[in-house]
Amino acid sequence: MTAIGIYGSAGRMGRAIAEMIQDEGAVLAGGCDSQDDPAALAARADVLVDFSIAGALDAHLAAARVARTPIVIGTTGLSVAQHAAIDAAAADIAVLQTGNTSLGITLLANLVREAAARLGPEWDIEVVEMHHRHKVDAPSGTALLLGEAAAAGRGHELSELRVDGRAGLVGARTEGTIGLAALRGGSVAGDHEVIFAGEGERLTLGHFAQDRSIFARGAVRAALWLAGRTPGRYRMGDVLGL
Repeated sequence: MTAIGIYGSAGRMGRAIAEMIQDEGAVLAGGCDSQDDPAALAARADVLVDFSIAGALDAHLAAARVARTPIVIGTTGLSVAQHAAIDAAAADIAVLQTGNTSLGITLLANLVREAAARLGPEWDIEVVEMHHRHKVDAPSGTALLLGEAAAAGRGHELSELRVDGRAGLVGARTEGTIGLAALRGGSVAGDHEVIFAGEGERLTLGHFAQDRSIFARGAVRAALWLAGRTPGRYRMGDVLGL
């Protein structure tokens, strides 16, 4: 059976993934947190899953690269430099990086891309997300993933169209931009809506997570799919054949 190692094993997602592994027909190779050696785990795992913190990614990615161990990266709040490091590592190992491992979100992103491609720029796009009060990054990695899908549907990079929140006298909305709004409170596991607002009508595509098991199940499924793959940078959409 495939042995899966977990970076960030003591966190909420790490614990959920550990519980899910046996149910999905895999085995746990072990866990690693701040006080542990990431290289040791990479050496004994068939595939790694990283749900730690952005500050730890460089060490985890380096360990995976040395050991030639594929890695699923679900950690959010990554910098431009870290994405460049992922691209570089993908020359040596299989890397699947995503802002959300939910299979439902993966399909939603595909639908958002399709809607954005078919609806003209006169349809305004807003991405709204809500998470629990303890989440430290905003907007969420999933909101960015959905924003990127919308931008791709219109042939752009999100950085070209992105507007984060609004306050004060911001003026009229610029056509073609993609708004991102983040809400925080309570114990919300993750709510995401993409609103396409046209003249006289509105289309809303959404996903509402009821518990973290959906992310753990998707992460394990992604890890099992990634194990044994040739080097390259993969997406959750590849897991579903999208």
